[in-house]
Amino acid sequence: MNNPRLAGRYAKSLLDLATEQSQVEAVYADMKWLVSICKSNPDFVNMLRSPVIKPTAKGKIIESITKERVSTLTSAFIQLLVNKARETNLPEIATTYIDQFNALRNIHKVKITTADPITDEMLNAIMANVKATATAGQTFEVETAVNNELIGGFLLETSGTLVDASILRDLKDIHKQFMNNDYLHRIR
Repeated sequence: MNNPRLAGRYAKSLLDLATEQSQVEAVYADMKWLVSICKSNPDFVNMLRSPVIKPTAKGKIIESITKERVSTLTSAFIQLLVNKARETNLPEIATTYIDQFNALRNIHKVKITTADPITDEMLNAIMANVKATATAGQTFEVETAVNNELIGGFLLETSGTLVDASILRDLKDIHKQFMNNDYLHRIR
């Protein structure tokens, strides 16, 4: 099912075509909408991946959902996927298109996970530190999440880097030190 090479090729082709037709932003908005549909409705993704439902029926279902909500270029692209029996890869292609668009526009995703909902003041403080280490021209798309297991602190994920400044990690480090008897050797 997952085929990153195929998704990359289709997404790049769509991005190139959208660039030629000056519709990069419109297609980007369509892909974000499609990704949100796929995340919020697992039945839609199951329908796309179902071998029982015929491609023509899938095409009609997709058309009824996307009718007058996506650009003509996106609609034609989705129809091409259905004709080539690649509709199963639509969620992956949409995500890859967004990633390629972000790379083209130098937009970096930052995900901040905290134990409690983050305040605007704290978010601004963290992002000020992130922007201080960034190169000129970089922009950031911030996503926040809540994970009660962290107890306190935060996790910051960006560009394949994870900064773990959580209380949970500190407690695990202390537990590991006690299990290794690091303190026992220092006493003797």
